Amino acid sequence: MAQGTVQVTHTGTSRWRRRTGEYASLAAALEAAGDGDVLTVAPGTYRENLVLSRAVTLRGPEGSAAGSVRIAPADGVPLTVRASATVLDLHIEGQDSAAPALLVEDGTAELADLRIVTRSAAGIEVRGASRPTVRRCTVDNPAGVGIAVLDGAGGVFEECEVVSAGQSGVSVRGGAHPRLERCRVHHASGAGLSVTGEGSGLEALGCEIYEVKGTGVQVTSRAAAHLTDSTVHRTSSDGVTLDTDAVLTLSDCDIHDIPENAVDLRSRSVLTLTRSTVRRFGRNGLSVWDPGTRVDANQCEIHDSTGDYPAVWVSDGATAVLDACRIHDVPDALFVLDRGSRADVVDSDLSQVRNTAVSVSDGATAQLDDCRIREVSTGAWFRDHGSGGTLANCTVDGAQTGVIVTKGADPLIERCTVSGPAEAGFYVSAEGRGTFRGCRVTGSGGYGFHVMDGCRTTLSRCRTERCARGGYEFGEDDGPLVEECTSDESGTLRPGPERVPAVQTAPVSPGLLTAVPVQSPAAPAPAAAPAPAGEPARSPDAVLGELDALVGLDSVKREVRTLTNMIEVGRRRQEAGLKAASVRRHLVFTGSPGTGKTTVARLYGEILASLGVLERGHLVEVSRVDLVGEHIGSTAIRTQEAFERARGGVLFIDEAYALSPEDSGRDFGKEAIDTLVKLMEDHRDAVVVIVAGYTAEMDRFLTVNPGVASRFSRTITFRDYEAEELLRIVGQQAEEHEYRLSEGTAEALLKYFAALPKGPAFGNGRTARQTFESMVERHAVRVSALPETSTDDLTLLYAEDLPELS
Repeated sequence: MAQGTVQVTHTGTSRWRRRTGEYASLAAALEAAGDGDVLTVAPGTYRENLVLSRAVTLRGPEGSAAGSVRIAPADGVPLTVRASATVLDLHIEGQDSAAPALLVEDGTAELADLRIVTRSAAGIEVRGASRPTVRRCTVDNPAGVGIAVLDGAGGVFEECEVVSAGQSGVSVRGGAHPRLERCRVHHASGAGLSVTGEGSGLEALGCEIYEVKGTGVQVTSRAAAHLTDSTVHRTSSDGVTLDTDAVLTLSDCDIHDIPENAVDLRSRSVLTLTRSTVRRFGRNGLSVWDPGTRVDANQCEIHDSTGDYPAVWVSDGATAVLDACRIHDVPDALFVLDRGSRADVVDSDLSQVRNTAVSVSDGATAQLDDCRIREVSTGAWFRDHGSGGTLANCTVDGAQTGVIVTKGADPLIERCTVSGPAEAGFYVSAEGRGTFRGCRVTGSGGYGFHVMDGCRTTLSRCRTERCARGGYEFGEDDGPLVEECTSDESGTLRPGPERVPAVQTAPVSPGLLTAVPVQSPAAPAPAAAPAPAGEPARSPDAVLGELDALVGLDSVKREVRTLTNMIEVGRRRQEAGLKAASVRRHLVFTGSPGTGKTTVARLYGEILASLGVLERGHLVEVSRVDLVGEHIGSTAIRTQEAFERARGGVLFIDEAYALSPEDSGRDFGKEAIDTLVKLMEDHRDAVVVIVAGYTAEMDRFLTVNPGVASRFSRTITFRDYEAEELLRIVGQQAEEHEYRLSEGTAEALLKYFAALPKGPAFGNGRTARQTFESMVERHAVRVSALPETSTDDLTLLYAEDLPELS
């Protein structure tokens, strides 16, 4: 067929000009066209569902304005491509929420310069054996997926843009495997890029994903993806997530301005990160969970955290390998937690860390080789029993404390140097262990090595120089084993160099290791043991300010302030040499669900930590199922483990009355209570315990064990929220999520909350938040039906958006 022009008038008359005659519609003309024909479509709106089943070219007229040719049927798929056709310069509109606007089902079609503005299931959908080449196309689909590649399909998308999507910007599933080059995806309500399912894969080069309400890049369920020279930024959730055996490679990528985790992977997923940057993230830069999950980062930079979380978090048996990486300007650099978790860090820099550079706890392992740690509070902290690993050929400069080993942890530290620590080079306490070989401390403001009583530490061929308080300070009982260690102290506190004798098999007396100091008025007072890094940075007033900002809870706020004032005044009296009144810090919280008990418990722990009453102030929340075992003896073990996790913080036992059911019989809950009472007595300053539940049930709980009531002398009652307070919570939620209540909506909400049944199932603040979420959902349904939307349409919540009263 020779090239012709198809023109469809707005009255419905259609003509296809060619020698063989005229056709009643554009669809009829396409049906008559043969392979190789070129169809140039005149400007106009075509209300037809077109199907390209031959290798023709369908295009708008050259030189015409963008969007002059509109394919816009009332329903169904506007354009279906089932052959190796070419489609150029068209504007496609769809209205069918159950069908795509452009469907490619077969062949190697070429699609270029298309603008798809639609409210369809997908803007572009590619499936089956299709392998199209799509260039410079734009998809605007606020109702569904931007681009969907399904069922084994592939193709190349070059310089395409998804400007909005009601779901994922690009969705790849069912074994599909497309390639994206220099594409942009933004303003998607779901993930920017979503790749899911075994055999599914995605390659992206030079792409940008930003301003999405979900995750930037999501790879799940044994899918794989490879992003090169791409950027993910300004998402509302995580930047990149991997789950369930997913595999992702990021090369030369930049992930930044992420409010949650920059990269989160779990469930045996594997991430390879090369020459990439992770910056300005609200939670973890890299968050790695679960056995079999692994991240390998090479020549990467992680920096400028905007939150209070570690830059790299490895837990629950996961593995992280960092090679030639830089981590800086973060609260904490690397946390490794839980038995089976491991981090290997080689030839890397960790600097400008506000708290701890490397923290190893709960049986985890970390190995650092040839690393440089500087400008930190604590260089490395091995925290508890079973935690360990190796530090080899590492340097720590400008720290408060170089390395801390506590509570049975047992690392190997070899050929490491700590320079200029403010307090101690190496500090071992609370039955910490550790082996130190060929280590060196210079210019310490305190001791070089400070090992407390009961710490079976081994020191071999270590050396200290210019340490203000002495090279070595050991406890008097059960001290370390020392071999060929030396001290070369100078300055006012030491008369000169002194050799430390070698000892092979017995602990060494402190007197063998330290010379008698010169008595000098300039000698500093004995320094306290280094405070653990990672303590809450906020003052008591700042935390109380957050408490005051909570809706309602006036009586609760008064009680907490009273407790805080008593503790603070007691501390001041002790500093003045006066007796301080005994303040029982354990509390009973009574009230209905959703009244803020857990939130207040968290803030209470942070207040006590900021006052120096608790070491960390963290919250460990448990219930009956966490404490009570299935057989004799297991309950005591579970309770002790929960207590140990809360050491230095708050143990919050929700629905504590469940430990003492009215018809207890042979129930093991009483064993948990008895164990808890003894632990509270034996470690009265280590943990604050808060028990919570309904008022009547908690009264009964306090009578079960004679020691329980005496441990909890103060009860704080959380009353149910009034309708006005629930309205304030909804208002806060709306403001946080950039919604507004229209005129009359507040009054409707007050009536709604006043009419809600206030039975045992009433959720108080939780109910208010659920009401807001329901309003947002109903608002979305209402607004999605509008052909065009203003800012007011997208932000205003009306009384009609309220859920129905059940």
